[in-house]
Amino acid sequence: MFTIRPYTKKELALMYFPSSQPRTAVNHLMSWIRRCTQLWQQLQQMGYTTTSKAFTPREVRAIVAQLGEP
Repeated sequence: MFTIRPYTKKELALMYFPSSQPRTAVNHLMSWIRRCTQLWQQLQQMGYTTTSKAFTPREVRAIVAQLGEP
């Protein structure tokens, strides 16, 4: 069962793309997020920036609501 909590980008990305290398997984996840315009705007309104290293529980909840559980 997936738990809503803070996750680093790498942790969350590897949950969505478990067979990828960490950097590739992060790139794929961020690509998905940017393509989902509504999610991308939501995250930015929550204070997310491209230099953020982790997602807050609130951001994780928004990601899962749009992309589904990993």
